[in-house]
Amino acid sequence: MHAAADPTPLAEIPDDATELDVSRDAGPPVAEGPDPWEELEQEATKWREIALRTAAEMDNLRKRTTRDREDAIRYANQRLLEELLPVIDNFEMGMQAASQDPTSMIFIGMEMVQRQLNEFLSSQGVEDIPSSGTFDPKLHDAVAEETCSAGEEGRILRVTRRGFRLRERLLRPASVVVSKLPTAEIPAAAAEGVEN
Repeated sequence: MHAAADPTPLAEIPDDATELDVSRDAGPPVAEGPDPWEELEQEATKWREIALRTAAEMDNLRKRTTRDREDAIRYANQRLLEELLPVIDNFEMGMQAASQDPTSMIFIGMEMVQRQLNEFLSSQGVEDIPSSGTFDPKLHDAVAEETCSAGEEGRILRVTRRGFRLRERLLRPASVVVSKLPTAEIPAAAAEGVEN
């Protein structure tokens, strides 16, 4: 080869340059920095965690989808039943009017229809909300309060409109009249003293 192939002649190297100790038995220079195997293991660990997290999310999605589908099937006719409730209310008012003559054919026919309606509602999972005992704001709608000297406050006195539940869901709260204790009357002399 040509001796002129080296572009920098030896005479041009500055005197203050550091000398490199180049010996024949020294191997290639070792690069300082992270071990490539550690980097690969960290990368593999990262992707394993991502895969596990994705698998868990897919499992949760599958469970949620199954639960939503079951609920949709279970409560598919909820809207229809909610729209049927006012018809049932009107039918019950007709039953009350027809009950004036329990031997009439109208009353007997309406009684049969009422039995069929109740059987239909039961087959669909519709239940009456209990309308006795104490008032429960989750199940009852208090439309009025009446003073009742005997008993406790918040007891259901009567139902003005039946309430219904579809399995665990509330279709319509029962409208009820609840009891309240009488207020203590203030003596007239004490009341006059307050006004003055």
